[in-house]
Amino acid sequence: MMTQGSPDLVLTRRPFGSWLLGPADQSARRLRFRLQILMTTFSIGTNLIGAAVVFVLAVFVLPGPSLIDQLQLMDAIIIPLYFVVAMAVGCVWSTRLTRRVTRWIELGRPATRREQIATLQLPFRLTLIEVLLWLVAAVIFTVMTVILQPQNALRVALTVIDGAIITCAVSYLLTEFALRPVAARALVDSPPPRRLLAAGLKARTVFFWAVGSGVPVAGLMLAAVLALIEDDVTSTRLSVVILAVGIVALGNGWLLTLLSARSVVAPVRSVRDALSLIGEGRLDVSIPVFDGTELGSLQAGFNRMAEGLRERERIRDVFGRYVGPGVVQEALTSDSLGGEERFVAVLFVDLVGSTELATNRPPTEVVQLLNRFFAIVVDEVDRQGGFVNKFAGDAALAIFGAPAELPDPAGSALSAGRSLARRLAEELPEATAGIGITAGIVVAGTVGDVRRHEYTVIGDPVNEAARLSDLAKAAPGRLMASMTAVDESAPEEAAHWRPGAEVTVRGRSTPTLLAVPH
Repeated sequence: MMTQGSPDLVLTRRPFGSWLLGPADQSARRLRFRLQILMTTFSIGTNLIGAAVVFVLAVFVLPGPSLIDQLQLMDAIIIPLYFVVAMAVGCVWSTRLTRRVTRWIELGRPATRREQIATLQLPFRLTLIEVLLWLVAAVIFTVMTVILQPQNALRVALTVIDGAIITCAVSYLLTEFALRPVAARALVDSPPPRRLLAAGLKARTVFFWAVGSGVPVAGLMLAAVLALIEDDVTSTRLSVVILAVGIVALGNGWLLTLLSARSVVAPVRSVRDALSLIGEGRLDVSIPVFDGTELGSLQAGFNRMAEGLRERERIRDVFGRYVGPGVVQEALTSDSLGGEERFVAVLFVDLVGSTELATNRPPTEVVQLLNRFFAIVVDEVDRQGGFVNKFAGDAALAIFGAPAELPDPAGSALSAGRSLARRLAEELPEATAGIGITAGIVVAGTVGDVRRHEYTVIGDPVNEAARLSDLAKAAPGRLMASMTAVDESAPEEAAHWRPGAEVTVRGRSTPTLLAVPH
């Protein structure tokens, strides 16, 4: 069974604009049953009302000799008989045509381009069946009138033809409405074919304006012509004719305008509702493309836009997992190479005895251990607003204060270091790690080439933190910081630390006053 946009959230409880059309993911069997009920009901209803209006206008309203006296046989037998036969023929013919055109749904496969075009043209082809049956009715009734009452032949012929135009126009809109779920499945993977857009929304609007306004006005003009031809038409009769035809014109114009407007509003509303969800951050949304005009292209265009946004968000998410959300934001706002001086705190954590681990354990176990280790590191660094800048084998470098500024970068790094040391001892007892923390001025920015960038921090604090992590591997708590970082932190965090010895770490000429947690 095919669905509209299966990996995504199909929009709203009424994806096709009406609860009558059901959900987008209904089965082929349920869709066919629903379609048969709707199309049969619409066809019988519109043609029955149209035939009744034509009969009343031709027999009782329009001026001219009475049709009742000489056409009683036609009124009582032939008209109802033809209506029943025409309805039966039309229903069987339409059902067989619909099943043949939409057979790809039963086969459970996407529609080919040729089948797409045939599906979108189906409302027009079904309407042509009704047009043909109405034309047959016009010929039969006109010939009978010519034989029995020639003076009323024009009156009958024009009335039936006007009724046919209006009825078939209404029937077309209702058929197009009923076939929206089928059109959506046909267009699930592509927009409407260009050859159908040539006679698109503009042409359809002009046509239904002509049918809704031009034909009723032509009916009024016909009544005026018949009144001029007949000498015995009183002002009262003429007033009744104008009122009756005017009521029919108003009703027909209102109905056609309503149906035509809804055929436009439904796809526009689906796009509007989907855009509201996009604005709320719901990118997993798609809408059924069920219109064969420019509005269908609008719906398909929205789905392409949503797919592009999802792809962009996925790339951003994957990119952020590699470099961090802060770096992603930095890359989106500036793509220039270079950096700036920033005061940051640096935390360096390195596993103890990683070489022995790799030697004594299978590679899969080593990888699992590293993933558990890094998960704890990332969790605690993120909790304090830091950014894990690099994973280097069994070590990690975290920055606090770049690229996103922090109110207390040194305090955040020291707090993260204490929490990290505690969690590693509790949750990863089979491995130990040295943690070094310091703070100072670094150059933070993008380095590399215009074809490939990397966000990094360069400066003495980075080297100092790495050396402190080496010293921490032999310290009791596996955690060591510089008093520089403690002095730069808030008093609440500084209270957790005390001064230690003064050492000159490898690679530095100035001594470092150490700090250890209480």
